[in-house]
Amino acid sequence: MKRRDFFKTIGVATMAAGVTSGLNGIACSKQKFTKGSGMNLSYEVKQLNLRHTWTIARNSSNFKQNVFVKLEKDGIVGIGEAAPNVRYDETPESTIEVVKKAMPLFAGADPFEFVQLGYDIQNLCEGQTAGKCALDIALMDWVGKALNTPLYRLWGLDPEKSPLTSFSIGIDTPEVMAKKTEEAAPYKILKVKVGKPNDEEFIKAVRSKAPDKPIRVDANEGWNDKEEAIRKIEWLVKNGIEFIEQPMPSHMMEETAWLRDRSPIPIIADEAVKSTKDIPKLAEAYDGINIKIMKSGGLQEAMRMIWLAKSLGMKIMIGCMIESSVAITAAAQMCSLIDYADLDGNLLISNDPFVGAALVDGYVVVNDKPGIGVKEV
Repeated sequence: MKRRDFFKTIGVATMAAGVTSGLNGIACSKQKFTKGSGMNLSYEVKQLNLRHTWTIARNSSNFKQNVFVKLEKDGIVGIGEAAPNVRYDETPESTIEVVKKAMPLFAGADPFEFVQLGYDIQNLCEGQTAGKCALDIALMDWVGKALNTPLYRLWGLDPEKSPLTSFSIGIDTPEVMAKKTEEAAPYKILKVKVGKPNDEEFIKAVRSKAPDKPIRVDANEGWNDKEEAIRKIEWLVKNGIEFIEQPMPSHMMEETAWLRDRSPIPIIADEAVKSTKDIPKLAEAYDGINIKIMKSGGLQEAMRMIWLAKSLGMKIMIGCMIESSVAITAAAQMCSLIDYADLDGNLLISNDPFVGAALVDGYVVVNDKPGIGVKEV
């Protein structure tokens, strides 16, 4: 099914059930929901198995252990997900501690005060943003379900304006990377992981199987010398690369600014940006930012980041970790506001425990179900 046909199919139902009943839900919320009884919070760790060994400049893995949370009140269950990342000193165990710490907060809270609750989640502890993200996703999913409207409608967004998503090719031997590229034939844009001495071999391998596709590259802080970085970028430009993500370590701001002044393609911050407070200084060294809800601590902070970056004239990308359809579908709710999408985390795993957004004609397409629109398999 083509993407436009997909939207036509769900369009009438979304307009009638989503917008109208969403407004009705707001109008009668005091009658339908109990006030003061709080919410029940639970969690579960699930292992997500990768289709291929996933290698970036820093590390490799064959599976990830993500933490899923459920937020329940008045018979409605909001679902959230955390993808802990060792780069940010996160583990499943540390994520569970965040969830446990949040239990008293949610036990006495009104979920319709979700803006204040979102700030309270951010202030639970230092760091551990993946755990905070799971809580915020579950909260916003609950609110959307309670109002019987998709989250993107609650925000006043049109998902048909979302950009194409890219599909990531992790670091491997050139032969395996070429095979991965063949397997990625349905995807219209590729993102190739680099950050090793033989980066040129990786790009040549991918280009041998995808000579005309748009390609973006992500070095994951893998280049430590600015002169080497500009040489690699100049070579990448000759091979049709659109932009480069996080070429140098996040603390090397002066070197990255030097690189940006000389680079013929945009430089996008990834590891260097986590929250709104990072963005103003990054505007001096980067052309854009890659927002990941696992880094921001959830959807509400990610939305604030989008508007701030827009005000500074920066390009905006929404990316992901290795995630199931829960977090991917949640992030996709915001895609109509951005320039680039890289929401393929659920496509890299073989045992996604949820279904949600669908890949249609190269786009990550959200559905018209209330909340973030996911259900357990």
